[in-house]
Amino acid sequence: MAVRLKDLAKKPEGLASGHRGCAGCMEPIAVRQILLAIDNPCVVCCTTGCLEVVTTIFPFTAWKVPFIHSAFESAAATISGVETAYKVLKKRGKIKDRGTKFIAIGGDGGTYDIGFQALSGAIERGHDIVYICLDNEAYMNTGIQRSSATPMGAHTTTSPAGKVIPGKREFRKDLTRCIASHNIPYVAQAVPSKWRDLITKVKKAVEVKGPAFINILSPCRLGWGYPPEDTIEIGNEAVETCFWPIYEVEDGKWRLTYKPKEKKPVSEWLKKQGRFKHLFKPGNESILEEIQDHIDQEWERLQRLCS
Repeated sequence: MAVRLKDLAKKPEGLASGHRGCAGCMEPIAVRQILLAIDNPCVVCCTTGCLEVVTTIFPFTAWKVPFIHSAFESAAATISGVETAYKVLKKRGKIKDRGTKFIAIGGDGGTYDIGFQALSGAIERGHDIVYICLDNEAYMNTGIQRSSATPMGAHTTTSPAGKVIPGKREFRKDLTRCIASHNIPYVAQAVPSKWRDLITKVKKAVEVKGPAFINILSPCRLGWGYPPEDTIEIGNEAVETCFWPIYEVEDGKWRLTYKPKEKKPVSEWLKKQGRFKHLFKPGNESILEEIQDHIDQEWERLQRLCS
């Protein structure tokens, strides 16, 4: 499944320029890569969130594919209904089979938290869908509140770093492992900074029969606190520090798709983001150590699963 840049450059874009995304937003970059990976006709359902807001401000849309906006918690249920209706109409001879693919996209708020029930139900029922989470690690669209994807120590408006708490006190949920435990055909983690890896994974996801899930790290320059031009570098360093390892689980087999030649300390990544700046003040050394220890343990566990 070779992915060549010159071939992608010849394909029509599925997302138009001129959307209202922030400068340096990773989500439109991710969506462009996702849609370039899909050769079949597709229908996209999107939860309420940053992506939906910046691409569909009435009366405009940036989507060049059929698009449905669903409520915060129900994109997985909505796309399941569309996929089922398509199958019924084919069976009745009302439409021709065009090999249409059904894609749901949600943020971490609409996936890790509010939409988890609908997502778990859809994949347990075996719908032939691909669910993609664009994880920017907080409820960015409504004011940068913590979600269960927010890393330990991060400052948000509902986990404010100060005298009472040093940012979020809990470790983030490992959603990808939660979904892998459903024993579906394909699960993966990716980041747009590693574009060839991401596109290859989307291609695999749309080709499997049954549900597939991809969790994509989507750095947010506003909520994370870094210059817009650093988005790609920030995403890349998340992989190099093993904060966000990229791997896949294909028919139950775990496989690392990228392994850093030299694993960097996570502090190098954290110190470039405003949401963690308080951790580098005297007295918070133990929190940085705890974060590093947790990443080291999770990295070792993942390597055992992939061995």
